[in-house]
Amino acid sequence: MAAIIDGKAISEQIRQELAAEVAAMKQKGVTPGLAVVLVGEDPASQVYVRNKLRACQQIGIYWEDHRLPAETTEEALLDLIRELNRREEIHGILVQLPLPGQIREQAVIEAIAPEKDVDAFHAQNVGQIVQGQYRFLPCTPAGVLELIRRSGISVEGKDCVVVGRSNIVGKPMAMLMLHENATVTICHSRTRELPAVTRRADILIVAIGRAKFITGDMVKEGAVVIDVGMNRDENGKLCGDVDFAAVEPKAGHITPVPGGVGPMTITMLMKNTVTAARLAGRKK
Repeated sequence: MAAIIDGKAISEQIRQELAAEVAAMKQKGVTPGLAVVLVGEDPASQVYVRNKLRACQQIGIYWEDHRLPAETTEEALLDLIRELNRREEIHGILVQLPLPGQIREQAVIEAIAPEKDVDAFHAQNVGQIVQGQYRFLPCTPAGVLELIRRSGISVEGKDCVVVGRSNIVGKPMAMLMLHENATVTICHSRTRELPAVTRRADILIVAIGRAKFITGDMVKEGAVVIDVGMNRDENGKLCGDVDFAAVEPKAGHITPVPGGVGPMTITMLMKNTVTAARLAGRKK
């Protein structure tokens, strides 16, 4: 039976650490500030924003909630971002994705000042991640790395297979594991003999967006299995990209869905905001 990696408990531990750090920063006259921008009324996005603002309150981060109508033009959104870039009390800017069709996501990402890009999607930040000289990391891959570290799992020299090649999770995740001295393989929809590749993994990280895609026969005995997926099964129940019931008996460690990677993503956004404020303070 696998050891369950409890993302809720680890996330709460990190939030307590961040709250203590923010309290110490406030005593020195610095309050980390995050501006969250939501365009339109997508229900899922509204939930994500609400959870992010709740985390700010818990940790003591100053926050602003900017709500714009769905018909907002790209130029109007870019004007708001330019204003937030100039404001010293705002250390992090997050524009909730997806955006309405009339707004180019890449134009918005590139408009955010790299030092305030707490999602770490800006090309400059991506380049620094590749070099290993980064300010902060994309939230979900950073959360996965924290789960692994705080569970006492050694990465160095291990075979790591990442299933998924998105810019948000798969690619940066592979790069982070490479920096941790793992031997990394990236798999995707065109990978041949995928089960043979995943069975080699000492650490298997799955972010492919397909419910219960990874089955028991695709996993090595004793492997660490990190499930980034968030789907609904045939009964409408939340599930991951990994068939938990089939894989858990074989794995050495495994993350559940929900309660695994999910809680870590917002927590790492908070960590990035605190880091951005700390770095801004050093420049003064």
